[in-house]
Amino acid sequence: MTDLSAFIAGLPKVELHVHHVGSASPRIVAELAARHEGRSPVPADPERLADYFAFRDFAHFVEVYLSVVDLIRDPEDVWILTHEVARELARQQVRYAELTVTPYSHVHRGIPAPAFCEAIEDARKRAEADFGIALRWCFDIPGEAGLPAAEETLRIALDERPDGLISFGLGGPEIGVPRPQFKPYFDQVRAAGLRSVPHAGETTGPETVWDALRELGAERIGHGISAALDPELLTHLAERQIALEVCPTSNVRTRAVATLDEHPLRQLVEAGLLVTINSDDPPMFGTTLNDEYAVAARLLGIGPDGLAALARAAVTASFLEPVEKARISGEIDAYLATAPR
Repeated sequence: MTDLSAFIAGLPKVELHVHHVGSASPRIVAELAARHEGRSPVPADPERLADYFAFRDFAHFVEVYLSVVDLIRDPEDVWILTHEVARELARQQVRYAELTVTPYSHVHRGIPAPAFCEAIEDARKRAEADFGIALRWCFDIPGEAGLPAAEETLRIALDERPDGLISFGLGGPEIGVPRPQFKPYFDQVRAAGLRSVPHAGETTGPETVWDALRELGAERIGHGISAALDPELLTHLAERQIALEVCPTSNVRTRAVATLDEHPLRQLVEAGLLVTINSDDPPMFGTTLNDEYAVAARLLGIGPDGLAALARAAVTASFLEPVEKARISGEIDAYLATAPR
């Protein structure tokens, strides 16, 4: 895998499913925790974070995730976090990323919506200049906070409408959070030109994916791995090339899948689905996007050609303009032609 790891490290990539706060490096999390020591359960020692990020189940993951969200107290924290996330992605040769951002969580904790949006936008523009990476935003509803959070997320998306905002999502737990109740909010943002990319079918069955498609007009599905249990759904997704944003290590760490060897990635690919590889909340799950490509290589039994095909699939599934899709696809092809084998 050493030579393949080197190939993966240099492969131009697109990341479509990565969370803003969930991408905070251990160093940044520890620094923020130290600023709020005594008022947060998050360890201020980077070495202790691995144990803190050992999740019993998805509900425990959400609890820990929100404790890290609590560390983001002002627009400067937001700016630093955003810029650092871009730095780490660029180190992995990520040319473009659609970052899932949950403005409600920060506005609810006291950061005014205009200041929050100004911070992420300024960091986005600086990151493009500093690192050559383009970032775009998916504003998502934290499902555990219910319809009030949906209302506020909708308001922020439509009233603030930062330049980088391209899509609208729904995250958090699936169990006990039916997708259909969010239909009115997705209807409004879709009418305003934003794309629909809800999470579905990670910790619940295929019906949640069907709900996301039928009720929320999903154009891509966050996770969606339970589609493997429904042949009709597999056919539907394959025929329409509705992409899945698959995050293998995440699915194991949150106990959605017992082990990597039991992950349905191969089944999804062999069914002809448009599958993309992503990292979700990489430091929390002890992974990186490069690591996830290595996992995919093992599970699928592929080499450089197959990995390049996965990278192109992410470009295809992205909401980039056609000229930018062609540019990044061209970079991938050029790299494949010249990289050592």
